[in-house]
Amino acid sequence: MGNKKKSKKSSKKGSKRKFILLGLLFIVAFVSSYLYFYLLSFSNNSISENKLAIVERKETTNKQPINILVMGVDYGGPYSKNDPKRTDTMILLNYNPKSDKIKMVSIPRDTRVLINGKVQKINAAHAIGGPEYSIKAVENLLNINVNYYAKLDYEGFRKVIDSIGGIEMKIEQNMYYDDPTQNLHIKFKKGEVVQLNGKKAEEFFRWRQNNDGTGLSEGDLGRIKNQQMFIGKVIDKFKSPSIITRLPSIISTLPKYIETNMKPDEILKYGYTFIKIDKEDMDILTVGGEAKYIGGISYFIYDETLNKDLVSELQGITAEVKLQRGKIKIQILNCTNKNGIASEYSSLLKSKGYSNIDIGNGDNLKKSKIIFRGINKSLIKDITKEFNIDNIENNSYKEGDYNITVLLGEDYTK
Repeated sequence: MGNKKKSKKSSKKGSKRKFILLGLLFIVAFVSSYLYFYLLSFSNNSISENKLAIVERKETTNKQPINILVMGVDYGGPYSKNDPKRTDTMILLNYNPKSDKIKMVSIPRDTRVLINGKVQKINAAHAIGGPEYSIKAVENLLNINVNYYAKLDYEGFRKVIDSIGGIEMKIEQNMYYDDPTQNLHIKFKKGEVVQLNGKKAEEFFRWRQNNDGTGLSEGDLGRIKNQQMFIGKVIDKFKSPSIITRLPSIISTLPKYIETNMKPDEILKYGYTFIKIDKEDMDILTVGGEAKYIGGISYFIYDETLNKDLVSELQGITAEVKLQRGKIKIQILNCTNKNGIASEYSSLLKSKGYSNIDIGNGDNLKKSKIIFRGINKSLIKDITKEFNIDNIENNSYKEGDYNITVLLGEDYTK
């Protein structure tokens, strides 16, 4: 009789546990579904001010690096907030699933690039052609694929910072700047610790110099260092347990102000991935180069040699490829009537670390091509990324003096 009572009690307890578990699962499923469909509004914002088609998403495998271009845009022209906007901040967010590490790479807004064949600062790309042009400019500069983008303006920046409860920041230099035309009034004293709400954070983020001309000796590069300090604080805030109480505010704010071409499941996937990565596995960097005046205009000149290792890491180039660069024997043939392109391409490869290169001329060819001879298949894909030619022939056996022959055809452009 007693055993029957115990059995009934155990049965009731078991049923109760199952009921609670099912209830929890239902709540989790409901919240996840709600969040998923709520995040669809991100995707609904993925048409730029220029009414371009939705920017193509470049999906990749789980083993390849992911590149997300994060853009902060300015206020536009003097007459309307709908005027074309330049990018005030460009950061490439790179995640390598093999190493489980993140790189955040700042690209100076004065970086000198070609847009539609004309010399421009890279921050003009967005004003000319929206996110699509900004992405192309970064891809051409770094020889990578940008998989996704995310964009917000300063109004969105303020709202996002407010949604996470602001950022505490120690001020490293006096910041005094007034511009009534922009309603911009910056006043921070060196040495003070300030709780930056959205408005104050914008002031800190935008400051470069004071009204009397004093300020950052490195100009925009100095401003980037300040911004990177701020970003480090934001990362700390997101990793803090206190962020949990802020989640409702964050979730309700982000879709209203951030434009992206990521799907909701991708936002959830990478958002979770980034938050769980240790800060020690995150690098905050700036592309290498120097500031220079050309024709009376201040530019940042990107240096391919200085960025060789960085670009390899962004592309996910393996250590084995780096080791082989000096050993692989390469032949480059100019198969066009254009003068000097074999020499030009040789210089490009040498800037990446390849040194054993011969150049010459070949028979006329329309489409450029790479011929691999006796190269391990596991290396070919990574090497191809650096050569930036997708027409490939692979011979598993070594024949002749060269491991790689590059045939430059009529389609070749630097």
